[in-house]
Amino acid sequence: MDYSQYQTLKVEQKEQGIVVVSLNRPAKLNAMNMQMLEELIDIWYRMRRDLDTRVVILRGEGEKGFCGGMEVGDILKPEYIADVPTIYDIQLLLGEAEINMRRMPQPVICVVHGAAAGAGFSFALASDIRVISPDARFSAAFLNVGIAGADMGSSYFLPRLIGAGRAYEFLLTGRWMNAEEAMNLGFASRCVERDKLMDTAMEFALDIAKRDPIAIRLTKEAVNQNLDCGSLENAIIMENRNQNMMISHLVKKMKG
Repeated sequence: MDYSQYQTLKVEQKEQGIVVVSLNRPAKLNAMNMQMLEELIDIWYRMRRDLDTRVVILRGEGEKGFCGGMEVGDILKPEYIADVPTIYDIQLLLGEAEINMRRMPQPVICVVHGAAAGAGFSFALASDIRVISPDARFSAAFLNVGIAGADMGSSYFLPRLIGAGRAYEFLLTGRWMNAEEAMNLGFASRCVERDKLMDTAMEFALDIAKRDPIAIRLTKEAVNQNLDCGSLENAIIMENRNQNMMISHLVKKMKG
């Protein structure tokens, strides 16, 4: 697929079906404005039909950091806030960006240097694997800008990733989680120096990309579904369904 039309995102197609998506507003610490929000919704939706892309690496342009959050003045303009239907629609868009990111079949490897605050934190939360630098830091900064401390899926993802006890701490205070905490809590998979970030992410991506794409898709789908399933039995049913599909797929490949 052609992803060259975006202005706030830089999209690079690498070897073996690996695509690098860069948040590309470095002068604004890659803050998400309305255009970036709409472009993220679009690209994640289109990825659901992109059979050539196997893995996505998400990163931020520039030296300052991954993403400083939402550009409040652009998305939450006074005339929008004063109109309930409009602000409701904006909240739906914010949620859609996260939902599309989870529904796309490709694993997302998030590469974080510097700050990942607010929306940036939520992008990292919605990713599948996180590779960070020692200066990476994360904040559910919603409280700090005068709104409730849970937004863009943070109250869903964070307790599942690090446990409810610590999640309450970060969501209720808006304080920063540093790289050491992120590693100790199991939030991030690797912590490497900045100049090794993309190499490390590519190692993960190449390892995933060489696997059968159907197997990867079914694995991500099973994990997503089983985060919310009511019992072990329900989880086993999902796994059995996926394995039956995978066995049929492999038999067809062998015969072909």
